[in-house]
Amino acid sequence: MAHLPYKAMLFDLDGTLIDTVSDIHAAVNEALVELGLPTLSAQQVRDRVGHGTQLLMLHAYAELKGVTPKSVEESGELTRIMAIYARCYLARCGQTSVLYPHVRQALEALRAQGVKLAVVTNKETRYTLPILEAHSLPHLFDRVVCGDTFPIRKPDPAGVNACMAEFGTDVTTTLFVGDSSVDVATARHAGVAVWALPYGYNMGQPIAASQPDRLIADFSVFLQAA
Repeated sequence: MAHLPYKAMLFDLDGTLIDTVSDIHAAVNEALVELGLPTLSAQQVRDRVGHGTQLLMLHAYAELKGVTPKSVEESGELTRIMAIYARCYLARCGQTSVLYPHVRQALEALRAQGVKLAVVTNKETRYTLPILEAHSLPHLFDRVVCGDTFPIRKPDPAGVNACMAEFGTDVTTTLFVGDSSVDVATARHAGVAVWALPYGYNMGQPIAASQPDRLIADFSVFLQAA
């Protein structure tokens, strides 16, 4: 494979770099039990990952209570729900999550080539940084953009645009890599190319339906291009 033309590569976190669903599933269920509600299956949680943990918990709570998400937000109950979830998840960040195949080797190879690397995730900073630390990844990234870095999160392109501005790249030399329709939409809004992985979460839908520029099996494609 020819050397890739990208000077910057931006990666989603959950379902792209790291399989985090086991930690999230355990924390969601621990929080739901504390809230007096039934638990969810691993697949139910997997299908909800992608828009950030607040929306995950909001919709799970509303569904299990038989009320609307709007009514939960208007009642102010969401603040208590998220405080419980945060305590549960912070205690579990990185405990059972695992890197997907070839991720570390690919990031190291790309960095050795001088490619600028960034994480652009909807996960909040307080969860993202411990997970990256747990897998000894922070030194491989030039920038980490989290769900609370800007007022608006993916699919808004603010994070991608900020990375391009910092790295001095443009839409022709920047690649976004993710696993969900949110990631594809983010890249489209920013005007950059997007490659997608089929093993992630994507709210239970096949990622091919989102029509990324390229569907790749795993991170070995970056090693082949090194």
